[in-house]
Amino acid sequence: MRTFPSLVLVCLPVLVAPVALAGPTEPTRTTASVASAFTDGTTGSARSSAGSGADDVPQTSDGVQGPIARPRSVSARGAGDVSIRRHWQVAPGITATSWDESDKRGPVRAHLLSIDWTQRGVGIDYGNAGRVRQTAPLSTILRRDQAIAGVNGDFFDIGDTGAPLGIGRDRQRGLLHGRYTGWNSAFSFDAGGVPQIGPLQVITSIKERPGLKIANVNSPSVAIGGIGLYTPAWGRTSGNRVVDGQTTKVRMVHVRNGKVVHNKTRLPSGTVIKGRMLIGRGDGAFALRALKVGTKVTFLPRLVGASKMAITGNQFLIDEGIVKVVDDRELHPRTAIGIDRDMHRILLLVIDGRQRFSRGYTMVELAEMMMELGADEALNLDGGGSSTMIARRPNGNVKVINSPSDGVERSVPNGVSITYRAP
Repeated sequence: MRTFPSLVLVCLPVLVAPVALAGPTEPTRTTASVASAFTDGTTGSARSSAGSGADDVPQTSDGVQGPIARPRSVSARGAGDVSIRRHWQVAPGITATSWDESDKRGPVRAHLLSIDWTQRGVGIDYGNAGRVRQTAPLSTILRRDQAIAGVNGDFFDIGDTGAPLGIGRDRQRGLLHGRYTGWNSAFSFDAGGVPQIGPLQVITSIKERPGLKIANVNSPSVAIGGIGLYTPAWGRTSGNRVVDGQTTKVRMVHVRNGKVVHNKTRLPSGTVIKGRMLIGRGDGAFALRALKVGTKVTFLPRLVGASKMAITGNQFLIDEGIVKVVDDRELHPRTAIGIDRDMHRILLLVIDGRQRFSRGYTMVELAEMMMELGADEALNLDGGGSSTMIARRPNGNVKVINSPSDGVERSVPNGVSITYRAP
């Protein structure tokens, strides 16, 4: 067991003398330059041949292959020393903690936001830069909501459109993007205001043509053989990039004021969306031929479960107290969100990585830490260079409190936004 006072860190007043936080200007190193310091020298590309049993899912949006951690025995699991760097109250019901820990795999620096979702004045919401496909530093995203804290969110199409891969619902703006299936592991607040971690679905249909199935809403890519819906929330059109460069067997249907105004085989690029656009590829493009100019079209998009806020990640770390991930080898900076139902807390955790003072975590280590902090359920958000935590410091400045591995904030598509309005 770690000698880690998890309840002290997140539930009690400050019990240690404040220590200056290391900011994002602390020197960073590339993955290759630090691998030998705390690994067996193998890179992530060797996972299969090394027999790691790693999950067959993306580790980070940036696609960087993480170094492979030294094996650890079951008896040594979780053993190590912990040194608290700073613990302070961000606002009533919101605390921030940073600490260093070290074990046989090497040093780690961690950062935690603990939020009492029942505290009056506390708000937890989805945040982005304004458009679905628009990226910006997390600090810019949070300023839009006048937030005092937050972390980065979903994995995203980092090399092309910039759009997040999964589901996003803002409390004020409603459903912004999502898909029926394929990337729907979500953190959300249900209609009763209770946080949930579990699968969500976006179901979108056309009232007059119930046989036309829409697979994606404002997604970076239309499903093969499917139909995607694009709204003004997406931003400017992306042309054939949303069909993975496909130039044949594609079709665009433009709907304005509830009627089809264009039905074409060319996909517009760089134009403002006025109304709605349906884009099909393969069988989806063939099905859209039936929507002639003048046809009435009424869209019926809905997020199953009537969630008020939602954001997705790629894997459930913990479900009902059980660790659900198996990759205990590949090391990366990490971001996770969890729910401690006994204490009515949302837990936001960022682990620094790809730096000499912090090796990063494996997925199993991330799940174990979330469980140790009290999470009953937890979800992995985007990691790597995206992993960023921002919080209001004791002096009132809202700043990055971790050390992003790129050396600066990466532009990301969305995040979890924490606000406080005094009642």
